[in-house]
Amino acid sequence: MAKRDTQFVTDFETKMYEMFPDLKSSGRVSRPQLVEVMGAMNTTKYPLWLMANKVGRGLYAIDGGAAVVGNLALKQEPVSESFIVDYSDTKALIPAVDKNFVPFGNYKDLENIIKSKIFYPAYISGPTGNGKSTMIEQICAKQKRPLIRVNLNMMTDEEQLIGSKTLVDGNIQVVEGPVLIAMRTGTTLLLDEIDAGSANTLLCLQPILEGKPYYFKLNNEMIVPAAGFNIIATANTKGKGSDDGRYIGTNVLNEAFLERFAVTFDQEYPGSRTEIKIVQNLMTHYDCLDVEYSETLVKWAEAIRKTFDDGGVDETITTRRLTHIVRAYSIFREKTKAVELCCNRFDTSTKQAFMSLYDAVANPAATPEESYNEIPATEPEVEENNIPY
Repeated sequence: MAKRDTQFVTDFETKMYEMFPDLKSSGRVSRPQLVEVMGAMNTTKYPLWLMANKVGRGLYAIDGGAAVVGNLALKQEPVSESFIVDYSDTKALIPAVDKNFVPFGNYKDLENIIKSKIFYPAYISGPTGNGKSTMIEQICAKQKRPLIRVNLNMMTDEEQLIGSKTLVDGNIQVVEGPVLIAMRTGTTLLLDEIDAGSANTLLCLQPILEGKPYYFKLNNEMIVPAAGFNIIATANTKGKGSDDGRYIGTNVLNEAFLERFAVTFDQEYPGSRTEIKIVQNLMTHYDCLDVEYSETLVKWAEAIRKTFDDGGVDETITTRRLTHIVRAYSIFREKTKAVELCCNRFDTSTKQAFMSLYDAVANPAATPEESYNEIPATEPEVEENNIPY
């Protein structure tokens, strides 16, 4: 949660009204006026609580009043302060507890790593939508440990991770990135989708992954990691790229970079009993608990995953997609419609195959048992002697 410096707010607004007394009646302040007040106070801190109330080009509504633009009066709404993060108070970085979360897989081992406060980088690999990132968040929530989560992509660069110089009112300021903030505050750093980052960019993390003091050249400073600092990466691959094309955008990562992760965990989808509990917890949360429906969904997802593993289909149903279906069911209160809407993301033949299997699992009395143990072929087989030349 953001933390506002109340003394600074009081001092700034006192000086602002002293320099521009007409602001109380106009209900708005201009950017040049704010800059003048900053100059008079000899500060480079921006009055962000005022600048969040933008009502025109370079015009901001004054907290507690109405802003007048032309002949139009704008009603002043309460402003959320969540856009400011005070990293000096690491309690603001502790994730919220999700009461619906169900631990499984590598949870206990990763909890031991985070709880130890020993620098021990870990790499978690596994298919999409199986709760890799959520698991780390909920471990930190349970242990009341601060967490910074950074999602990587090809556009992520060293400045976004480590820090950069920026120009503020003609003065050069150094802005530190999430990696250095985590180091200084003893925070767990979650690098999400790390295999989507550029291999060259990620090389800047190699010295940090050794857990040793890091030389920050922009400040000419040696930063010593605080106790509790750790790096955990999640990915859909093990840094070797995606051969089947399912994870477009993933990259082959540098071997020396990967070697700096002490351990690698393989995270699969939860077992049926665990997944049923996940689905039922969510159903209870949304007041739509249906035990039979939850078991049907999990049995259906398991059959699809088995066929996928055997090469029968190119798509699968993730745990995340099951949670999408539960939410759809809580809204529309129609079981088949919830499944169908959440299967619309697949191509037509795959969707039809998935829906046929769902009908078979949901109505076993009307369908031979062997028919829902595998997904029907999405395309008719062609006999060799009928292939046109």
